[in-house]
Amino acid sequence: MWRQHFPGIRPQIMNGPMHPRPLVALLDGRDCTVEMPILKDLATVAFCDAQSTQEIHEKVLNEAVGAMMYHTITLTREDLEKFKALRIIIRIGSGYDNIDIKAAGEMGIAVCNIPSAAVEETADSTLCHILNLYRRNTWLYQALREGTRVQSVEQIREVASGAARIRGETLGLIGFGRSGQAVAVRAKVFGFNVIFYDPYLQDGLERSLGVQRVYTLQDLLYQSDCVSLHCNLNEHNHHLINDFTIKQMRQGAFLVNSARGGLVDEKALAQALKEGRIRGAALDVHESEPFSFTQGPLKDAPNLICTPHTAWYSEQASLEMREAAATEIRRAITGRIPDSLRNCVNKEFFVTTAPWTVEQQQQMQQQMHPELNGAAYSRVNQTMVQAIATGGMQDKLYT
Repeated sequence: MWRQHFPGIRPQIMNGPMHPRPLVALLDGRDCTVEMPILKDLATVAFCDAQSTQEIHEKVLNEAVGAMMYHTITLTREDLEKFKALRIIIRIGSGYDNIDIKAAGEMGIAVCNIPSAAVEETADSTLCHILNLYRRNTWLYQALREGTRVQSVEQIREVASGAARIRGETLGLIGFGRSGQAVAVRAKVFGFNVIFYDPYLQDGLERSLGVQRVYTLQDLLYQSDCVSLHCNLNEHNHHLINDFTIKQMRQGAFLVNSARGGLVDEKALAQALKEGRIRGAALDVHESEPFSFTQGPLKDAPNLICTPHTAWYSEQASLEMREAAATEIRRAITGRIPDSLRNCVNKEFFVTTAPWTVEQQQQMQQQMHPELNGAAYSRVNQTMVQAIATGGMQDKLYT
């Protein structure tokens, strides 16, 4: 095997009349109707619908040169080592903390994301959560569903207790990338004073958007009536919101997280909600997903709104993300990795690739499977289900 001769180095993807069509797999989904038309002239597209690499068929592990994935599967170094021919991974979304990008780079596997994915949807959802915390619409709805009858002003005061005016409140954004900026623009319309903390951003952007920059996390937490998270998760900011930082927040502040679940220590948050140090919280992402109120530290926490990692979703956003992912795969096949890629996030860890040897090319000649375009590869039942065929939908079982 060529990997034994070149440890950590993988060749460019070969394509053309003298080379087979490379195999590209959607790891944690089953619908590749958007991706196939974009890649059909260059690659064979298959789907795995897996939640772990243990559920991925050997054919994909041995032959796939490209992989597309959402946030519902994790690729550690051990997982990546199972793929024998993989050259590029596209994270269909902006966050990539579910991929060991350093290990991938050292193996010669490029990792790309879609940084512009669902910016509007995420910002809109974040504002919905913020408005909900201030105006308490979720709790008012629940009160009516539970049979509460509101007739007098006194009853209104009781059932709507905690509802607050927005104008003049300070919204603090941790992270000021695309989604953070989109939230800032929207929040200003409602009358928020917007401040942000982002140690990686150059000076000057705050002037163009009419917001205020603070230079320490402590300052942001101290000044904010509502804190909203908009940063990626990495080894440096895991549990950024913890018991210590919560104590630095204003008494009775709100917390919103539509970024990454690992940014918040949920045990500390639950305790702060019970003690009233945090007046209310809204989470779209959680440390353990899929989230359930029946277990975990948040199950008994009051004044909490949770949604199932859906802040990013709309039909339009999903379509755009998938098209962008397939287009990046095209760049990898027709160009050179990582130089031809638009959104490679692990170039700093990347190992320079070596040219293909005759042995490597002969190995790839065995990987041509155009008749399986759109097939499903699963290790769970050891079957391949052809879900999509040229000319429309067609079911065909391979045993």
